[in-house]
Amino acid sequence: MKIEIHDTIEEGDRVIARWTMSMTHTGDFLGIKPTNKRVTVNGMSIQQFKNGQIVAGWDNWDQLGLLVQLGAVPAANFL
Repeated sequence: MKIEIHDTIEEGDRVIARWTMSMTHTGDFLGIKPTNKRVTVNGMSIQQFKNGQIVAGWDNWDQLGLLVQLGAVPAANFL
């Protein structure tokens, strides 16, 4: 698994990161057997800090895009 951080923004007690994660599907995931496919997903994460430790976090990432890449759901055709 490789995570590339594109941007970070700090404000107050929070840090936001925009990222891309690339990996190979080699284990069971949500009941999907390993496909050995290389997949890439984009997302953003927010961490809240207190006394130098993360006390809360929120993530938003392209779960549907991952499922399409794994072949678990068909890709949309907008033509």
